[in-house]
Amino acid sequence: MSIFQSAAMKLNAEETTRNRDKRQAATEAVQARFHKEFYYDYSLIFVLIFMLAFGLVMLFSTSSYQAGLEFDGDSTWYLRRQFFSTIFGVAIMFVVSRLPYRWLKKLMVPAYLVSFFTIFLVLTPLGYSANGATRWFRIAGISIQPAEVAKLGMIVFLAGFIDSLGKLAADRKIFTIILASPLPVCLVVYGVTDNLSSALIIMGIALFMLFIAIPDYKRFVIIIAVLAALAALAVLIAEMTKDNPLNYRFLRILIWRDPEAYASGRGFQTLQSLYAIGSGGIFGKGLGQSMQKRFIPEAQNDMIFSIICEELGLFGAIAVILMFVIIIWRLMIIATNAPDRFGALLTVGVMGHLSIQVILNIAVVTNTMPNTGITLPFISYGGSAVVLQLVEIGICLAVARSIRVE
Repeated sequence: MSIFQSAAMKLNAEETTRNRDKRQAATEAVQARFHKEFYYDYSLIFVLIFMLAFGLVMLFSTSSYQAGLEFDGDSTWYLRRQFFSTIFGVAIMFVVSRLPYRWLKKLMVPAYLVSFFTIFLVLTPLGYSANGATRWFRIAGISIQPAEVAKLGMIVFLAGFIDSLGKLAADRKIFTIILASPLPVCLVVYGVTDNLSSALIIMGIALFMLFIAIPDYKRFVIIIAVLAALAALAVLIAEMTKDNPLNYRFLRILIWRDPEAYASGRGFQTLQSLYAIGSGGIFGKGLGQSMQKRFIPEAQNDMIFSIICEELGLFGAIAVILMFVIIIWRLMIIATNAPDRFGALLTVGVMGHLSIQVILNIAVVTNTMPNTGITLPFISYGGSAVVLQLVEIGICLAVARSIRVE
């Protein structure tokens, strides 16, 4: 064999090796792209779909009697509206889950502005009132609660803001600025729509996101201590002015302390809710067999958990809580494995929103805290709320799709 033949064979072998390496690299790239494009958190989707279906069943069971009285015998009125909102929300959720979530960071400032200015639409001819409160506006026959828009907008803004600041977010002055940034929106939500519960939830979301993003827990202990002191002061003021409460919010504290003393007035809803929970027992009276739904005002909204307790008992209540725990746990998994800080913060914001709202709703229904008018996510009646909550889940699924599978 000549030296030229040997060199040619060596070049052919090297070329074959390079081609094999290129093919292997291309195959790995295709596999990585395939996993990245088609990965979904199926556990989260399964539990969520089950929760939505369960919510529709309980909504019909809770609202059919009242709907029949209000809408000329149409017992499915609330169910139909919620069903179409849910289907629309699920469709939007899957669309959002297919989009790259990182583009949301470019919308952090518009998200803040939308959160702020959308609330003022309730003061225009588009706004309308229900149950003595003006908290909605209508566009093309669709009712939207701007406070729900503000919650989603603040999650996007805070995730982008904290991520942009990086390590500077831990500085005390910067930390104070971040914590104060939702205050204008909260004040507008409270001042314009008289919706204290949504304002508290927005601030709670901000605190939750900062708590996860910044490991200095001492300042959070101080914040919690200050909030506890303010809550104790509010209770003290309510007790001192119980003969002539300063406003109805202090009256709610008095009702929380002794609902039976206000059974014929504002304490009626709370008392009937407790009757429903107590009469359900371990396994409940059976689906559709609730008696208290005839007496609880707007049972399909804030107090639907009490009807779940009455019809399905302690067993059904624990099952619902466990479903929420699974959803929160799956969101925590997504946040932990997110490929960047922005994706993790988005998921943490959604996780904080759902956690706070579920805890507060159950606390109100069981009279663990004063009545503040907070709905139960995915179950209570409310079209704009369920659509925007599903959009939030869609964003989390978009983050999950970017997680590389080993």
